[in-house]
Amino acid sequence: MDRALFVAATGMAAQQRNLETIADNLANADVTGFKASTALFERILDGTSGGPGLGTIAAGERTRFTQGKLEHSGGAYDCAIDGAGLFELRDAHGRSAYTRAGDFSLDERGLLGRAGWHLVGVRLPQGARGAAIAPDGTVSAQLPGGGSAAAGRIRLALFAAPEHLRRGPDGMFLATPRAGHARLVAPAQGGAGSLVAGSLERANVSVIEAMMEILTAQRAYEASAKGVSAADEMLRVANNLQRN
Repeated sequence: MDRALFVAATGMAAQQRNLETIADNLANADVTGFKASTALFERILDGTSGGPGLGTIAAGERTRFTQGKLEHSGGAYDCAIDGAGLFELRDAHGRSAYTRAGDFSLDERGLLGRAGWHLVGVRLPQGARGAAIAPDGTVSAQLPGGGSAAAGRIRLALFAAPEHLRRGPDGMFLATPRAGHARLVAPAQGGAGSLVAGSLERANVSVIEAMMEILTAQRAYEASAKGVSAADEMLRVANNLQRN
């Protein structure tokens, strides 16, 4: 009976964690480039070969890098990825991070970036009035006199296991040993997607699907709660029998 109580209690904890993950996905449904997560769980074994399980334990989360819907934004430096890959950004200390959010802006140094990070491989000359980003990643600066000048080329980062990237601040992802090393390729080549200038990628969160997942998790939580109540009642009856 103690085992039944423990198994049911771990089931409740697992579904609570699942609900928290789904709620976080819903909270970020309008965040540019956001990628939803799935809660992972593992079975607790009793240590004997082929023995019964002792419940469920949380095993972290896995990011789902499915494509989000692309929407025209009209931003002068906005850019979206249609397909696989991530933008590589660096901070002032040379640390790298990766993102699907292409809501870039231009700073006083001529660097495109977001949230204090700059896009690797691109620098606009002083006085540039805008930039044109081609599907293959080529960036051309629009000069005041009406001409243009090469301003670099965007390359996309591909990982062997992107679902193991670690979430960082402001929609960034950080490399981990499990994700593998970043392989930088030109857009539309080597398995990478192409670039769509003037557009942004929406979060890959379906509100309807998330609500269905919440209903399923709630029912599973309620079932485990009933198991806890039943095990608790059995323990109460057993205790009363011993006293009598």
